[in-house]
Amino acid sequence: MSACTTCGACCACFRVDFSAHEGEDMGGPVPAGLAVEVNQSTLRMRGTDHSPPRCAALTGQIGHKALCGIYEWRPSPCREFEEGSEACARARQRHGLPALDGAI
Repeated sequence: MSACTTCGACCACFRVDFSAHEGEDMGGPVPAGLAVEVNQSTLRMRGTDHSPPRCAALTGQIGHKALCGIYEWRPSPCREFEEGSEACARARQRHGLPALDGAI
């Protein structure tokens, strides 16, 4: 299992907005109970607009056995987030975790 599927730092660092078409109510994979409407065309993962942010789909402890409860159904921003990217390094740093080997 990669660090990306056990770390969870990004899930507790960034706001996650995505197309309403990715929501369950519009035929998409993201469960309706985990998304809130921002406007007619945009949804947001529940919990990611809190301070500090923490996605409602995240289970476990950041950096240690953290898992996405909807990994197979996660929205596009989560699918596109790159393990080892600069944003990944920032998220890990915010949670006191070292950057991954090969991070930008």
